[in-house]
Amino acid sequence: MTQAPAALSGLPGASPELAARLLEGLGRVDARLREVVDHDDPFVAQASQHLVDAGGKRFRPMLTLLAAEIGGGVSPEVVDAATGVELTHLASLYHDDVMDEATLRRGVASANAVYDNSTAILVGDLLFGRASEIIAGLGAEAVRIQAQTFVRLCAGQIQDDRQAPGDTEPMAYYLQVLADKTGVLIATAARYGAIFSGCTDEQVETLRAYGELIGIVFQLSDDILDVTSEADDSGKTPGTDLREGVATLPVLYARADESPANARLRELLAEPLTDDTLHAEALELLRAHPAIEQARAHTLRLADQAADLARRLPAGDARDALEALPLSVAQRSA
Repeated sequence: MTQAPAALSGLPGASPELAARLLEGLGRVDARLREVVDHDDPFVAQASQHLVDAGGKRFRPMLTLLAAEIGGGVSPEVVDAATGVELTHLASLYHDDVMDEATLRRGVASANAVYDNSTAILVGDLLFGRASEIIAGLGAEAVRIQAQTFVRLCAGQIQDDRQAPGDTEPMAYYLQVLADKTGVLIATAARYGAIFSGCTDEQVETLRAYGELIGIVFQLSDDILDVTSEADDSGKTPGTDLREGVATLPVLYARADESPANARLRELLAEPLTDDTLHAEALELLRAHPAIEQARAHTLRLADQAADLARRLPAGDARDALEALPLSVAQRSA
């Protein structure tokens, strides 16, 4: 069963004709995903398919297909590139859930909860291998891009677990972490779509830069939602970043407010908030602080930068959708 419809729910600029083409392409990607993750061993096949079956928006392959519309459209190479990107993303989720000790992912039990940590890590490694295998069929340049993407993704994840070094500006450090751990794979998704649809070098670079900005906007929106949203059944609990002491954009803005009225919140944000009472107090204070609107404004500025990049591309349905997408992503947190 294809997950394609969910991918198009956040694409307000798509014409009916473009949406139909993307829907058909995502169906091809979904079929390719299931083909690639299958395995002769039923247990390995089942564990590998766990997050594929759980669904998700397929945002990255959708962006690959959409970028390809700027060039010659969707080809078998574009489908394989989109599949490789999604496999890389899924593999990272297996590892993320182990590191976060997660019990839910996409509303279902996480792989590490269903199986165990060792199996989840190894299945993640297996999917990274499958992604590399499928990308290898696209040529040496695609392999180089995949390797560079993987290095940045891992480095960003490592840095995400650390506070900014003392000689580094915290906000610049944090935004670079987001560019690496989230932005780079979305940038590669758009870049592959451009490359394998015959776009010019300038268009490829425009779409790569656009994708990286979209990735940062996507993560910033999540960071704001972590503060402002209520508990739901997806496994995400509000204030998780506060509990873990992660200095997200709202926290960085709140820490920068040295007014006497903000003294209590600054005190609370100095350390991880493992105590439930202190955590609830900090969450309430942060929700009421101007830092939330400052973070939203920052996110919208980056979304505008991405939309400006889209305007450099040839006019048409695909450019209209690419131009509308950043604001749609940013407004998830509004």
